[in-house]
Amino acid sequence: MLYIVLVLVLAALGLLVAALITANSLWAWISIGLSVVAGLLLVFDWLRRRKKRAAAPAESEEPEDSEEADDSASAEKSEPDEEEKPEDAEQTVLMPTAGELSDTDEAPEPQRNGDPGEEKSDPADVAIVSDLEIEVVVVDEYPRYHVTTCAWLETRDTIPLGIGEARQLGFTPCALCAPDAEIAGQHRDKTKADS
Repeated sequence: MLYIVLVLVLAALGLLVAALITANSLWAWISIGLSVVAGLLLVFDWLRRRKKRAAAPAESEEPEDSEEADDSASAEKSEPDEEEKPEDAEQTVLMPTAGELSDTDEAPEPQRNGDPGEEKSDPADVAIVSDLEIEVVVVDEYPRYHVTTCAWLETRDTIPLGIGEARQLGFTPCALCAPDAEIAGQHRDKTKADS
């Protein structure tokens, strides 16, 4: 049925092109007629499939109502299946994450794909950083801003922005490089050294 509709739509498209080229409105009306026939066939097919779906559950319900003995037998059969499911669940063993394999205190591997998480910034750091015009970088299509030394950036194309502008545009700090904490810490160190 769908192949017939596809042929009708392609014919309608061809007739529409012919009507535009020849400036003959008859071809356009025939194209419209073929499109309407294709639409009616789609509606007819949808209604036919809907009737089949409605009839299928009704047919499957009738045998269940007539034989109650089979229902009790099937219920008895399902009980052993339920006992087997927990055994299957016990056999599943989860592999430890990469950080749990060794006992050394190494830095976690930076997240290479996807979006790094958002830094949980200290409100005092946010207040300091909002007033600064220090440059951070963003990556197109990602909502985080980073310091230029962030491991997540790798070879990605970056766009430099002032940190205040990045925040105004809705970017949030990266959890891997923690730009708010790092920049606020650098600013505090600088003000201590100046005083």
